[in-house]
Amino acid sequence: MRFALLSLCLALPLLADSPLDEHNRRIRESAGVLDEIMNAGDKSIPRDLLEKAQCVGIVPNLKRAGFIVGGQYGKGVLTCRVRDAASGWSAPSTIRVEGGSFGLQIGAGETDLVFIVMNQSGMNRLMKDKFTVGGDATVMAGPVGRSTDAKTDAALKAEILAYSRAHGVFAGVSLEGSTLRADNDDNTKIYGKDVTQEAILHGHVKSTVEAKPLFEELNKWAAYKHD
Repeated sequence: MRFALLSLCLALPLLADSPLDEHNRRIRESAGVLDEIMNAGDKSIPRDLLEKAQCVGIVPNLKRAGFIVGGQYGKGVLTCRVRDAASGWSAPSTIRVEGGSFGLQIGAGETDLVFIVMNQSGMNRLMKDKFTVGGDATVMAGPVGRSTDAKTDAALKAEILAYSRAHGVFAGVSLEGSTLRADNDDNTKIYGKDVTQEAILHGHVKSTVEAKPLFEELNKWAAYKHD
């Protein structure tokens, strides 16, 4: 009996997910989040905005907690368009979203976060080790619907448009005060070498085979269109 318990205790660390396992699961969850949101009809991200996005970030199951003043923490994936890549997208970079608030909220829960980067200025923000929403970058609550006028203030002024979904409710969100940064430790373990987020998002790092479901979902809804 003691031997069996000892064997189980020794085996438990081996059963824990590796960073690569977590990354692959996060890829699948992110693809699922995008599929569900884009199939939500009038409550989806406007497709014409998504088609113009330079980068797309998805954080499934973002943890949020608080009473009136909230906070959140979560890991997700971020990918940018790379014209000469077979998939059309860069390898996904693992990112962390921390702090800030979704505004008035009570209790705790999980939220799916999606943000789309609309221009080169927004892309440049992502190349930093970390930036703060509202301080370093202009992030606006994105409009929802099947489509939207490309000349809306959101499309013209915002560097990044953000959306959240919790308890089946999908809406734009500002993420004011949140920080976004690359998880360099995870990226190093996933890609087997020291890599920067800039190198990943510029297409200098080969993606894993498991990233295919995310690329397929992105190309389904966000085939690139020029202005």
